[in-house]
Amino acid sequence: MTRKPTPEPVQIVKGRRDAALGRLVDGVPYIQFLGIQFDRRGDELTAVLPFSEKLIGNPSLPAIHGGVTAAFLEVAAIIELSWSTQWEQMEDGTLDPAAGGLMALPKTIDFSVDYLRSGLPRDSYARARINRSGRRYASVHVEAWQDNRSRLFAQATGHFLMPLRADEP
Repeated sequence: MTRKPTPEPVQIVKGRRDAALGRLVDGVPYIQFLGIQFDRRGDELTAVLPFSEKLIGNPSLPAIHGGVTAAFLEVAAIIELSWSTQWEQMEDGTLDPAAGGLMALPKTIDFSVDYLRSGLPRDSYARARINRSGRRYASVHVEAWQDNRSRLFAQATGHFLMPLRADEP
């Protein structure tokens, strides 16, 4: 009877996943400029845009700038796509986050934003859902909210060109 190998301790698995996400996010300077962070629970990511005065577009309302909202949604979509690809590679052992190097990110083909209401001067959250992801093309839907998940202030749909994987010609 063959014994199954013992599973890795949870701290090692969490550390590897956090390092992989950190490497992915730290590779994009615009994410740091906007202050976007990611909350990881297993394989699920929630993008967090902490409020900052520099994000205000209309001080008389005040409201978050529409370009910041669009960038936040697009970043959430791109990181979700990259994370889902990286997750599969990390779990099957073909990716070592400690190896270094930057992962190629998907390129935006088109991105359509629906502004549903003004983004108030407070923290914002976004979660992306991959509708279709193939070898070369992906479609993603993103929703953003502030205080109440059921009251979205923006949503978007994007189409992306996926980078070639190292094992593809």
